[in-house]
Amino acid sequence: MSTIDKAEVTARELSAQINLYYDVIPAATRPAPLLIALHGYGASKWHAMREAKLIAPEGFALAALQGPHQHLREPKEKGGPLRFGFGWLTNFRPEESVAVHHRALLEMIDALTDECFADRDRIFLLGFSQSCALNYRFAFTHPHVLRGVIGIAGGLPGDWETNAAYKETSASVLHLAGTRDEYYGPERVAGYADQLRMRARDVEFRNYDAAHEISKEMRADIRSWLSERLV
Repeated sequence: MSTIDKAEVTARELSAQINLYYDVIPAATRPAPLLIALHGYGASKWHAMREAKLIAPEGFALAALQGPHQHLREPKEKGGPLRFGFGWLTNFRPEESVAVHHRALLEMIDALTDECFADRDRIFLLGFSQSCALNYRFAFTHPHVLRGVIGIAGGLPGDWETNAAYKETSASVLHLAGTRDEYYGPERVAGYADQLRMRARDVEFRNYDAAHEISKEMRADIRSWLSERLV
């Protein structure tokens, strides 16, 4: 069996274009406040839009972006069809996935505001689970784009205290956590409020009797929070 000597290998790279997909639901009046919803790992834009419809106050336009990394999901029922799921990050060169996420959001926001679909001064970004930390990366790297950012059952960026790209923002922040969340339990999220206040003036952190999910109570509180920040 032959082996490869690392000294004889030259690593190269090339650029390739990928398509990202998103769904929109317009408001009756344009331009409207916009809620952009991002799904968690293994879900899709359909799941994100379903949550956006359950959460958004009347008069909001809605958008749901789908992650770039596709994979097969096992069916929930034995013998059921395989379904596709999507994610936002990979372990290999995750900074490239972060850049794709940022570019997709910026281009989507530009397109929807140029079409008068959305009001550029009232754009809110919501993320669940895996997309939560990614959305924080976006919000604090581009501090003048969003009116507010909502994180549900997710984490903070791993480089929160060391990345010089993160800036102070006037955007409001709402973080929701479940006391029974098996991934982001109380001990893990205990310091999140103070950490977010390092770079945001308006931060609310709320705990719920919930697992790794978006509960009915969370939806109601997000709806009220969004309504309060339209003025």
